[in-house]
Amino acid sequence: MRRPSSAAFQSRWLALPRSRWTASCSWPAATAPRPGRLVPGLGTTQLSGQAGAAGSAVSTIWAFDSATKRLLPAGRLQVPVSHAAIAVTGSTAWIVGGESGGALVSAVQMLHRDPAFGTAGAAGAGSPFFGAKLLIADRGNNRLLMMDAAMNVVWRYPSPSVPRDPLRFYFPDDAFFTDHGTAIISNQEQNETIIKLAYPSGKIIWSFGHPGRAGTAPGYLNEPDDAYLLKNGQVTVADAQNCRVLVINANRTVAHQIGTDGACVHRPPASMGSPNGDTPLADGNLLVSEINGSWVSEYTPAGRLVWTVHLPISYPSDPQQLGPDRYLIADYASPGQILEFNRQGTILYRYRATSGPGTLNHPSLAELLPTSGVFMANDDYNDRMVAVDPATGALVWQYGITGKPGDAPGELNTPDGFDLLLPNGSTPTHPVTGLVCYAAG
Repeated sequence: MRRPSSAAFQSRWLALPRSRWTASCSWPAATAPRPGRLVPGLGTTQLSGQAGAAGSAVSTIWAFDSATKRLLPAGRLQVPVSHAAIAVTGSTAWIVGGESGGALVSAVQMLHRDPAFGTAGAAGAGSPFFGAKLLIADRGNNRLLMMDAAMNVVWRYPSPSVPRDPLRFYFPDDAFFTDHGTAIISNQEQNETIIKLAYPSGKIIWSFGHPGRAGTAPGYLNEPDDAYLLKNGQVTVADAQNCRVLVINANRTVAHQIGTDGACVHRPPASMGSPNGDTPLADGNLLVSEINGSWVSEYTPAGRLVWTVHLPISYPSDPQQLGPDRYLIADYASPGQILEFNRQGTILYRYRATSGPGTLNHPSLAELLPTSGVFMANDDYNDRMVAVDPATGALVWQYGITGKPGDAPGELNTPDGFDLLLPNGSTPTHPVTGLVCYAAG
């Protein structure tokens, strides 16, 4: 497969009927409309040594509505530029080179209309999750963030507006919506806990584990990963350092255990090598990734092995099922990868940039967004969220400043999990989980 260019970028949007787009690269900064203001980290890629906000370079793509003679924001350039060359072929525009932050740009950017990325003029136009909300487990900042498609933070946890957390929220490794978007389940890997929060109140309505105390005894965890709420009210979690997967009842008893405490080698079904993923499947089984040896296996919740395969990657992380015999996984390495594979271990697709802004640094979770057809990933050690078009291998979106951890608007610190919520309360990347409610206690 042809590898994507390290300097390839793609922005996709839907312009209005009978409208024309324009890439606003020379609009005077003092008179630019509000959507044209550039905030580092909001949807754009920062090239090495280029701040991207200096001079006249801006990122907004404008659609011209010929009926109203108005310019409408329709998306963002991945690299803010001025003085660039541009060519149009059919419905695709190419922006070549230019200047950004006082430096020359060598990137080639492609612009293409796509209705899945929204309507010009609408809030969030150009977003790969247009019309939805994005939940981010911002691990290094010990917080959860909820963003709308326009990249406004609309909710956070913890915060002064939510109840005090008696479990000392720390090191959120993952977070997933449950109960039609009215609750969130999150595992705190180095706090040894799982919590379920009511959303948006932030009240803890269920928990498991002992804060800061690892163990194998009943009620204890050791680096819990990928906690999911199942339809029947049970919670599944990859208890990584205990080398087991637990299926936990609502009353906090363990219904099933896969693997043997402390036996951290791949000898299914008796033992597994440090599981870090346990994705629920539509048939009720679990898709488990093992760090030691780079294995992916399917188990029934009761622990019967369905199949297992070794993958030729460094560090498998959080596998997802795409089709009857097609799976997606992140390679938690540098440079990192996003791969598709089958049950025979054949690599069906690979994204792996080895230089430039497209290079991933320890991506921990990759998912296909069915609303837009792109891969979204936590790019953990680059301190950003990214979206990649699998058809072109180009970056189409980013949140966070590459390699610059922080907690200001547009900044993240080692983001390690995410989820998508549609307006109807559905979770399109894991539709078979979390549709029940428990009482607090």
